[in-house]
Amino acid sequence: MTLYPQLIIDALRTVRYPGESKNIIELGMLQDDMRIDGMKVSFSLLFPKNPDPFSKSVIKAAESAIKLETSQDVEINITALYAPKQPIQDEKALPNVKHIIAVSSGKGGVGKSTVAANLAVALSGQGWKTGLLDADIFGPSIPTMFQLEDFQPYGEMVGDKQMLIPAEKFGMKIMSIGFFIKPGSATVWRGPMASNALKQLITDTLWGELDYLIIDTPPGTSDIHLTLMQTLQLSGAVIVSTPQKVALDDARKGIDMYMNDKINIPILGLVENMAWFTPAELPENKYFIFGKEGCRSLAQELQLPLLAQIPLVAGICESSDKGVPMATHPETLSGMAFHQLADAVTARIQELEQV
Repeated sequence: MTLYPQLIIDALRTVRYPGESKNIIELGMLQDDMRIDGMKVSFSLLFPKNPDPFSKSVIKAAESAIKLETSQDVEINITALYAPKQPIQDEKALPNVKHIIAVSSGKGGVGKSTVAANLAVALSGQGWKTGLLDADIFGPSIPTMFQLEDFQPYGEMVGDKQMLIPAEKFGMKIMSIGFFIKPGSATVWRGPMASNALKQLITDTLWGELDYLIIDTPPGTSDIHLTLMQTLQLSGAVIVSTPQKVALDDARKGIDMYMNDKINIPILGLVENMAWFTPAELPENKYFIFGKEGCRSLAQELQLPLLAQIPLVAGICESSDKGVPMATHPETLSGMAFHQLADAVTARIQELEQV
């Protein structure tokens, strides 16, 4: 088989940069230095970020695409080049936010939004300047959990740009796509449209100076997660799961998404939600409805911290429905658990900063 440049270029047209609709040829990543010597081919790819979290995966995909279109015997040498670092204001979307933490779960129904909301409230209650971003574009629940269904963000000119003013409650700033859609209406958007909406929520909101921005992410792994990773410099991720095996299996996927070498975002630790059921009339009793110590076992296996175990009590659901998260009552069993979670998260952030 004879190799020639157009054959290589056609193969590379099947490779896309994560989060982009165009292939790497359309994005102009292939540089003008291709060399072909028999069954050997070498060239360079220019990546848009420095460092770029997707460079290894794109190079691997490019190698596979060339071998698929030509021969498994072809020797490929791809050099990764990186665009010059951009000015700080472009490099970091939110330069006035010290720490950005994604609260994530492998599946829905494990109480991720409840954990995110209460973690943010607990941090705010402890004196940290805190923001909460509802990044669950297709199923926003934060407006309901804070009784902000009727809140309508308004714009304010800051310099030559109009910025959105977030809601404020319990001393923290809150933004959600739910503020812009009619309650009860489904958000029927394709992936790129949802990603663009999220980018606007991030960059067009007047967050001001924050110590912590907590992001309630959608369940699973999706384009939304890639958008967050490409737009923001995440300090770390908190993984939420119940002790149930099926939830833990999905939690592993979420952990892998952040920890693999394509992404490499630190896992701050795991949160075991609904760890046990405690009746209000029998506060000392524990009933392990969804299994016992499942998250602890997973955390030990993966050598990750177990940040907190949150009990299942009726008050958590009732308080969320009333727009008053349990973390506003640190004297309660659940409120205390969420404040312990906040302590564990801030301690982990400090630990990672010293590494």
